[in-house]
Amino acid sequence: MKMTYHKPVLLQEAIEGLAIRPSGVYVDVTFGGGGHSQAILDQLATDGKLYAFDQDPDAQAQALSDPRFELIPSNFSYLQQHLRFNGVTSVHGILADFGVSSHQFDSERRGFSTRFEGPLDMRMNPAQEQSASTLINTYSESQLTNLFKNYGELRNAFKLAYAISIHRENHPIHTTKQLRQVIEPLVPERFLNKYLAQVFQAIRIEVNQELEVIKQFLKQSSEVLVQGGRLVCISYHSLEDRLVKRYIREGQFEGTAPVDFYGNRSTPLKKIGGMVHPDQKEIAENNRARSAKMRIAEKR
Repeated sequence: MKMTYHKPVLLQEAIEGLAIRPSGVYVDVTFGGGGHSQAILDQLATDGKLYAFDQDPDAQAQALSDPRFELIPSNFSYLQQHLRFNGVTSVHGILADFGVSSHQFDSERRGFSTRFEGPLDMRMNPAQEQSASTLINTYSESQLTNLFKNYGELRNAFKLAYAISIHRENHPIHTTKQLRQVIEPLVPERFLNKYLAQVFQAIRIEVNQELEVIKQFLKQSSEVLVQGGRLVCISYHSLEDRLVKRYIREGQFEGTAPVDFYGNRSTPLKKIGGMVHPDQKEIAENNRARSAKMRIAEKR
């Protein structure tokens, strides 16, 4: 495993949050460079088991060589289905580190970063059909407006959507540089980097259906965890964290938790501790950790 592929965030805190049982069964649904997975394996006995998920072939090439480890080349929205296929109906802990890996950000050909000239791609799974370029060139102006407003939280979402729709009539947008050229006249230079990050985030979320995937994952997690099993989620923006926080608190994404005749709330998970942030030392060593927020829950 190449540790430069992706530096795991909140590593020690995540491992402590899982409260690992040496002979337990665990799942790392966002394998990436394998940093979190290796740390989990370090805590497991010879009869422990770790399953990891990753749909990115680049990450799959980093698979660990350990008889206790199995990498499932799939999106973690299919968590329960793949565990059942492997004869697993319940697990003792699940770790999710949402977002984009350092490797994906630093790879020009993947199109995740505003720093490089490259194809406008942004697919976590390169085999899927819709890329960022397809989206930018085919979505209607109103679809783009909703996308930038809801996933990028942009105030001038309509203005950006209009500029894209006008530009692509004669000049299709296929690269990160071409998209930047449309965006730059709309934003004062001092706000440009933040604005670009919001735009790219919005497109990436839509391309990969990231929020829907997280919803499906959270619901399945509460079903496969044993009583007392732990769920550890690391988020990087408010849209992800809001889903995690709400599901832990309410057991659903809309409305409030159901109550029984006596007014007791019925939720599958209970919160363990408060939200965890990286300390200044970790942020200094890994700037990409600065926006990380970790929440821990336990199956009732």
